[in-house]
Amino acid sequence: MNSRAKSLHSKLIILNSPHMLWFIFCKEEVVLTETGHIPCSDKCPVDLLPWNTIHQLPDLDGEPCSTVRIDSPVTPGTVSEGMTLHQVGLRASYFELSPEEYKMAGKAQEILYWDANTQFCGVCGGPMEKDSDISKKCTCCGKQIWPSVAPAIIVLIRRQAPSGRKEDEEILMVRARNFRGDYYGLVAGFLETGESLEDCLHREVMEETGIRIKNAVYKASQPWPYPSGLMVGYFAEYESGEIHLQKSELSSGGWFRRDNLPEIPGKMSLARQLIDMWLAEE
Repeated sequence: MNSRAKSLHSKLIILNSPHMLWFIFCKEEVVLTETGHIPCSDKCPVDLLPWNTIHQLPDLDGEPCSTVRIDSPVTPGTVSEGMTLHQVGLRASYFELSPEEYKMAGKAQEILYWDANTQFCGVCGGPMEKDSDISKKCTCCGKQIWPSVAPAIIVLIRRQAPSGRKEDEEILMVRARNFRGDYYGLVAGFLETGESLEDCLHREVMEETGIRIKNAVYKASQPWPYPSGLMVGYFAEYESGEIHLQKSELSSGGWFRRDNLPEIPGKMSLARQLIDMWLAEE
């Protein structure tokens, strides 16, 4: 069976699967039910056009999953397959979906982003077609591609207080120019070619703040589907230097104790998880 026939065969299987979870996106918004869940039905609950490509996802708690991007938004209150539907931004869906559904929605968004940006071969310009659920193959030169992820580091930098008391310890918090709110976050940045995560950590901290760090320890990671990132979180200790902010990236920053923290990121972010870990050490 050639790749085009396999793709058609898979699409027919998807369209006839019972109890399918449908991760439906219009631009950056995901379609949810009025109860805050991913729609589940034996067929897609919105009308699809011939060019709306369905992608199969891994099962979620035993339920098959598919994702598709539609052209026109779902009108709030639309009733289909016995469900009332509405759309919310992927970030906002964090507060409605279960952790498992939100994580799968992020994966779905990444697959759709990858599909939209890999229609043609980067080597010869030929059309690409699906070769598997997570790969494509050029119809002219045969080049294969898979979804790529952009790793980034984020670090909580702590500074011991002269008093030696735990409650006087400080962390470095910064406000990036692209933040939409008034909150402060942690130093973060993308991995460059030829770097280890640790190299990236030291470079980004020096570039953005002018200080040196030591004793970096990995803490946690988080998929960040905006559009296709992976955040890798660390704790590190202040070593030396004065703060000199990279003005092109950061608007403000400084050292904060537990009792004078500024507004901090929401619970969906790895930055908040790292800060909560630090606060829990009291």
